[in-house]
Amino acid sequence: MSDITCRIEGRASRITLDRPKALNALTWDMCLEIERALTAWADDPVVKLLIIDGLPCEKAFCAGGDLAEMYATGSAGDYSYGRRFWQDEYRMNAALFNFPKPVVTFLHGFVMGGGVGVGCHGSHRIVCDDSRIAMPETKVGLVPDVGGSLILARAPGRLGEYLGVTSARMGPGDAIHAGFADYYIPREHWASLIDTLVETGDWEAVDRSALSVPDSKIAAQQVDIDSLFGGETLRDIVNLLQVTDSDLAKSALKAMDGNSPISMACAVELIHRSRAKDTIEGALDLEYRFTARSMEKGDFLEGIRALIIDKDNAPKWRHAGPGAVPPAEVSAMFRPLGADALTL
Repeated sequence: MSDITCRIEGRASRITLDRPKALNALTWDMCLEIERALTAWADDPVVKLLIIDGLPCEKAFCAGGDLAEMYATGSAGDYSYGRRFWQDEYRMNAALFNFPKPVVTFLHGFVMGGGVGVGCHGSHRIVCDDSRIAMPETKVGLVPDVGGSLILARAPGRLGEYLGVTSARMGPGDAIHAGFADYYIPREHWASLIDTLVETGDWEAVDRSALSVPDSKIAAQQVDIDSLFGGETLRDIVNLLQVTDSDLAKSALKAMDGNSPISMACAVELIHRSRAKDTIEGALDLEYRFTARSMEKGDFLEGIRALIIDKDNAPKWRHAGPGAVPPAEVSAMFRPLGADALTL
């Protein structure tokens, strides 16, 4: 059985992720297949829109990337495998972002990391009651990538910094408020909506099917988040959180406690730089500067070991805490790569 199916049905092109036992985790081959399909469909007059789903998996649209092979090769000192994977994945992310036709994505269950790169660059992003969207990369020694830093940068106020360093999960209302999704449609209506889209190619059917946006906890906390996460550096943010006596500050510090300090420090810098560039190409270039160095200079291998390989949940990070990362190390992770730079 294939891990992904790409086909044309009626007036729509369709991509379905189909790795239910792995929560639809994205493999290198899946990235390449998506890119090939996008290239073939971009100018096909039959195709009026693109539909992406992961419905064969009950629990997740896509819970992230398949990182086991990256760990195996990186631990052996081969950093080229991971770099090639990220190059191809990011090129696919850019192609999705720039696809010239409407892209309708059905984001059920877990939508995390690499799943955001496939599901959250569309024009019509649909969530339901069980949707749980997050950028949890700092937990494993990375930064929000796959173009996610641009979505975080464009989120209202300082939500991007908050979501990027705490790895907080968003429900449907949160995801719409933060700019990761557009429409709330209960899951029981999805099959009929997909049938309509396939038959007619009319993307406005999504608008007609949408219901009122559910309440958002982070929207209610917006003012406090903006105040607490407005610092220029991670150290600024941590200093303010530590002297603030509020439930939000305490919960944020607790969430950050287990994450990679250098990844969090770089996530703040990345979001600030992506906000200034405000293009998918600029965001992916910055993300790749970090990920290309993440095995050798960052915490990526240790994060994968602790959370995915050994599963002891006891990573030994390079730095003692979120306030202990020198600014020079952050800057070094974002230096241009010269001839090794990402090409899209």
